[in-house]
Amino acid sequence: MVNLHRRTSNTTPFRVLVFSKTAGYRHECIPTAIASLTALSEKHSFISVTASEDATLFSPTTLSKFAVIVLLHTSGDFLDGSQLDAFKSFVRNGGGVVGIHCAASGMPSSEWYGRLIGAQFDMHPPAEPGTILVDEKSQNHFILNGKGGREGRKDEWYNFKTHPRDNKNLKILLKGDTKSFKGSKMGDDHPLAWCQEFEGGRSAYTALGHFDAAYAEEWYMDQILRAILWTARQEDSVAK
Repeated sequence: MVNLHRRTSNTTPFRVLVFSKTAGYRHECIPTAIASLTALSEKHSFISVTASEDATLFSPTTLSKFAVIVLLHTSGDFLDGSQLDAFKSFVRNGGGVVGIHCAASGMPSSEWYGRLIGAQFDMHPPAEPGTILVDEKSQNHFILNGKGGREGRKDEWYNFKTHPRDNKNLKILLKGDTKSFKGSKMGDDHPLAWCQEFEGGRSAYTALGHFDAAYAEEWYMDQILRAILWTARQEDSVAK
């Protein structure tokens, strides 16, 4: 579990927008995920979470109020041109972005968005249990907090249109053991989660999170919270 410093009552929490608009496939787990993410505000005094599917929030004025945007299963072209421009400005002004699972299928018309997420979704084989490994060079990364991987964890094992390892800007955090599940197109090295410094901001992405159960799983939700903190540059909110 994340070990949290107590913050004084006059500490202003940083704001997080959980955005789950879909213009393509819609995940059934979205309501469960929203409930779990918005509950972070109740558990931790340093964070204030707003959930919405209103794309008009993507304006320079409104986005400037947030430190991090969580793209929760966003799919299809969910922003128009002016909204995408506001999103770009948000990132270039130091904003943080956390992409969850289907976010890699979002904004297929935008090359910039694909680079922000780190890779674009291609396809996935049928969901089945598999083994998740920590990348050897990332064991001590803030987002992982020294935690290990998982065996026998059921999820959708996303394949990507390009290999995330070829993007040298990405810090790979987790990968799948391709001997433990079928249908990988990524070779023996199948990245599942990563983070990066990007155009003045930070982004983190996890391909995990298809099922409701993920959002009650301490191992997974610790990573999501720490990804939010890392992209917000608020690592000092938790004990090292």
